[in-house]
Amino acid sequence: MATILIVEDDALLLDALTGQLKQLDYSVCTASSVAQAMALLQTQAVDGIILDLGLPGADGMELLTWARAHIAGLPVLILTARDGVDDRVLGLNAGADDYITKPFNMQELQARLQAMLRRARQPAFTQASSAAGVANTTIGPLVLDHASHSAALNGDLLELTQREWELLELLAHRCGEVVTRDDVLAAWRASPPEPGQTAAPLNSNALEVYVHRLRKKLDQSNLVIRNIRGLGYMLNKP
Repeated sequence: MATILIVEDDALLLDALTGQLKQLDYSVCTASSVAQAMALLQTQAVDGIILDLGLPGADGMELLTWARAHIAGLPVLILTARDGVDDRVLGLNAGADDYITKPFNMQELQARLQAMLRRARQPAFTQASSAAGVANTTIGPLVLDHASHSAALNGDLLELTQREWELLELLAHRCGEVVTRDDVLAAWRASPPEPGQTAAPLNSNALEVYVHRLRKKLDQSNLVIRNIRGLGYMLNKP
């Protein structure tokens, strides 16, 4: 049973959300302020957060920033009345996994919450390979060393940034399968920022840039990163 923390200061909405999620067999805990939520998160493990932004005392964005710095991989769905494009971009770039505006459809919220939790449970990057006891992954001329976070192509070490390595490892882990954009962005947000970067935008535009860079580095091989229209990317099996 997944445990969801709802951070909402509207008592009626909080009660309604709590009741709906309990009917779906979620365990629910609640907070009506950033301070209450932080205190709870330091003593209790949760599987996801539904977060309002307009909270008393401190803005919900402060909790999002705090959670990203202290709890790796915790999925956060923003549920707010702030419906401007700039607000959405700010929330997603700050690390939110999804963003829904009020008023909202409960069935859509349920579907998005379930999708967010599914993505969070998917194996990602080094943790998945290490847990399975896999030291190296070989795909044709490409060899990934998970312990050192390095890759070699035809015996030559590739120069990879942290995000490039994470993207390549995820594509290799699911070689021949589609990796959605949401999969990559969710896993990126669950990992620390690249050295020297504290607020790099994690969005589809940034992902396109990293895919382009990685394609260039694999250009002299028979390995191809395909763009699957409307879905994401796939590393073709050689």
